[in-house]
Amino acid sequence: MKILAIDTSTEACSVALWIDGEVRERYEIAPRRHTELVLPWADELLAQAGLVKSQLDAIAVGRGPGAFTGVRLAVALAQGMALALDIPVVPVSTLAAIAMQAVPGSDVLAAIDARMGEIYFGAFRREVDGVRELCKEWIATAEAPQLGIAGDWSGLGTGFAAASGRLRDTLGEALQSCDPAALPRAADVARLAALAFVRGEAIAADKLEPAYLRDKVALTLEEQHKARGG
Repeated sequence: MKILAIDTSTEACSVALWIDGEVRERYEIAPRRHTELVLPWADELLAQAGLVKSQLDAIAVGRGPGAFTGVRLAVALAQGMALALDIPVVPVSTLAAIAMQAVPGSDVLAAIDARMGEIYFGAFRREVDGVRELCKEWIATAEAPQLGIAGDWSGLGTGFAAASGRLRDTLGEALQSCDPAALPRAADVARLAALAFVRGEAIAADKLEPAYLRDKVALTLEEQHKARGG
């Protein structure tokens, strides 16, 4: 199985190539450079592996949540390549990709800074060969994370750095460990996509949709004024 994976949902940009269990990846913290990096990196990884795009079985993509522009870019690139090659796509949650960085056997609370005073959340059980979603992903604030299930959590993601780390204070003793610098990586998108592909979860490119968790992308001037305490 050969899968090309893309993730541009955060300030990190990454592309990975899965070949029968082996993963190669290009990764860089590169705000505002995603567009110029993705396609050259994809070509580079394929060339290094001695492959051409027509040999790919699917395109995997970090479908969000995350930065609106980055999520839209990844989805558009994945759709374009898959349609041109007449192969399916495998959408992967960026929160699930972050959870892959946890130690197997742990309960993971993945959190991405959603700006506007909110955080994208996902709760997962890190298993030996992937992650299991414990509940539907949601958006909430650091002060009221609305975590409906109990656990001793391993916290991963930029949501734990938002608002001066307020989420860590809110969770208190329920948070066993925390890495606020964790970002989704295409290598983990590829690993999860390979599992999903085997389960028959690949979809047609024209059925691919981003996961935003909210539609609103910016505060109004009045809301910005209130957020500043005005």
